[in-house]
Amino acid sequence: MDFDYAHYMLTEGRKGKENPSVVSSPSKEAYWKLMAETFNMNRTHILAFKKKPPTAVKLIPHEFSSPVHQSKPSKPKRHIPQTSEKTLDAPDLIDDYYLNLLDWGSSNILAIALGSTVYLWDGLNGSASELVTIDDENGPVTSVSWAADGQHIAIGLNSSDVQLWDSTANQLLTLRDGHQS
Repeated sequence: MDFDYAHYMLTEGRKGKENPSVVSSPSKEAYWKLMAETFNMNRTHILAFKKKPPTAVKLIPHEFSSPVHQSKPSKPKRHIPQTSEKTLDAPDLIDDYYLNLLDWGSSNILAIALGSTVYLWDGLNGSASELVTIDDENGPVTSVSWAADGQHIAIGLNSSDVQLWDSTANQLLTLRDGHQS
């Protein structure tokens, strides 16, 4: 669609035809006729109605090409309940954006630091156990993070120390001293 021509035809194009009594010279009429032919102003249609373009030539045989619009198997819709199944009661959870006090391990165990104590909650059977309580001199716990194996957990302390624990044996494996600020 030629928007410029459409605008001209709607606003200015009919002004010359409305007043045919205006006499113009033959040279002016020849000039306007030439302009109309040059700029294709004698068309009657604003929209261009053309035949459909030719179909594309396939260079690859059909059996080797993959269809563009393959139908994908639809996933079943996921149901999200409106009420909670379980509620985490965390009374001593420190409200600080920069602390990482919650981590879910690959073995489906949730580690949560509440004050100076780290608890483990098993997602399979719902049991909870205390892993360690840090003394006030080093506490509170500022970070918990599971290793990829889901058995070992690192615990960061306010004193900049890091403890590495075996969660299945509830045993401290190593203690790394932190930095001085």
